[in-house]
Amino acid sequence: MYILGLEGTAHTLGVGILDEDGAVLANLLNTYSPEEGIHPREAANHHARKMLPALEEAMQTADIQPSDIGLVSFSQGPGLGPCLRTVATAARALSSSLDVPLVGVNHCIAHIEIGRLTTPCDDPVLLYASGGNTQVIAFTRGRYRVFGETLDIGIGNMLDKFGRENGMPFPAGPVIEKKAKDGDSLISLPYSVKGMDVSFSGILTAALKSDAELNDLCFSMQEVCFAMLTEVTERALAHTRKEEVLLGGGVARNERLRNMVETMAEERGAAAYAPPGPLCVDNGAMIGWTGYLMYRAGLTTPIEKSAVMQNYRTDDVDVIWR
Repeated sequence: MYILGLEGTAHTLGVGILDEDGAVLANLLNTYSPEEGIHPREAANHHARKMLPALEEAMQTADIQPSDIGLVSFSQGPGLGPCLRTVATAARALSSSLDVPLVGVNHCIAHIEIGRLTTPCDDPVLLYASGGNTQVIAFTRGRYRVFGETLDIGIGNMLDKFGRENGMPFPAGPVIEKKAKDGDSLISLPYSVKGMDVSFSGILTAALKSDAELNDLCFSMQEVCFAMLTEVTERALAHTRKEEVLLGGGVARNERLRNMVETMAEERGAAAYAPPGPLCVDNGAMIGWTGYLMYRAGLTTPIEKSAVMQNYRTDDVDVIWR
């Protein structure tokens, strides 16, 4: 059986095709890249325009026909409502026309499961760092529990807001990472760790008000924000007594963040992992694989229960496949 996964929580339309062994046969990413951040309706229109060509290209890459698809999975949330609804509509149409089961997937959990598939980790603490989400997640008592998260905006959202105010293209994270390598002065910025949670809005405000050199500001934001994320991840490792850290989300591709987390894990006698780049960002393959795990455990989503959930919590899902 071949599994089709559709991702559309934000600006990326992802179409992934896998087989039952977890081999990724196609993983097409088509990204809406506006100059001034994401407009949800425009992103949804982008997904609608690109859906059919993306499906056709993914099936050509995987060398399969639509009739070969045995399961359709889609990102049911969390995310931007218009984007979620566009992709869910496509998933429902495909499931109905192909007469195959439909599975709605929690986007955050999919980042964990694709990491468990493509790296040696088995039972990690996930540091999920992306544009709209920043969470520290681990499996315990039958669910993926959130041990810490942002109290305001996601780390990627914060970097994008800073970048937009400084004339950087969207997404700003890679530009900030490059400029940070040319910075060498640590500017004083708020270090906002509150128990197991973090806050980025104060850092953003302070950075925007600073008259420091831009490269130094980029360097300082990375050092402060990534140290915060590493601290709460280490605390979660200690609390859960796990020995693996998994990085997920677009910001997790940042070299400096990876180095910090790897150093922390090594000093604790733990191991740090991250999926390959195209599987670290939002993608259809992770949705497809998680949907297959759910299907294999007996979980499917009837059409009448396939409404999207913009605030779909990670810890709302009973993880019966583990």
